[in-house]
Amino acid sequence: YLNKEIGETPLECMERWQKDHPEYAGVPMTYAGRLDPMADGVLLVLTGEECKNKAKYLGLNKEYEVEILFGVATDTFDILGKIISDSSQITGQIQISKIREELEKMKGKFLQEYPMYSSKTVLGRQLHDYARNAEIPDEMPSKEVEILEIQWLGEKYIEERELLSTIEERIFKVKGDFRQEEILNLWRATLKEDQKFLIIKIKVTCSSGTYMRSLANNLGNKFGIPSLAFSIKRTRVGEFKI
Repeated sequence: YLNKEIGETPLECMERWQKDHPEYAGVPMTYAGRLDPMADGVLLVLTGEECKNKAKYLGLNKEYEVEILFGVATDTFDILGKIISDSSQITGQIQISKIREELEKMKGKFLQEYPMYSSKTVLGRQLHDYARNAEIPDEMPSKEVEILEIQWLGEKYIEERELLSTIEERIFKVKGDFRQEEILNLWRATLKEDQKFLIIKIKVTCSSGTYMRSLANNLGNKFGIPSLAFSIKRTRVGEFKI
């Protein structure tokens, strides 16, 4: 497996590795289970004849360490998205005990709707193509997933200046067209007060295809407040782990 860095696409991660290992130039490679640009961690990569066996790797359970930011929501459910709602004032209203109780309720099997900014195909088009054209499919696809375990790793409060600096640093690493300039301008316009935001950190063990971005967004929805995935690190795929 490879350790994908923040800002990379899976393809860019593989290309970086091939550049450092010229002996693999021309060798077929594919990844089993993508990671979003803002996520880092274990990227399972198959080479040569093993590419034909991709299907058997796609169903492996995953483990993630996720930071969830309360007070801002975006259309991608992470920091690489357009802000659609914000309220730093809610920080003092959130009870950590209530959040932990709600996380416990999230364990088990359930139908999870695919996020609009994802590569899921509907009628020959990927969902992010619908989203960029302000369209919504007649029927949103969903998948049964399972959260096996959620472990609480802690919480912290972050000031707007530090929050914006971190977001800028991460988004600057992204190449290609991900609306970066527009998104950064929105973050800069939003984070201009002297407020603090709550960030919690959890470890999630789940079935393949479970979106951590959606989990982060849905957690805030439980309390009627905006939230998003501030960071996502995949620490394990099957038996392959950091």
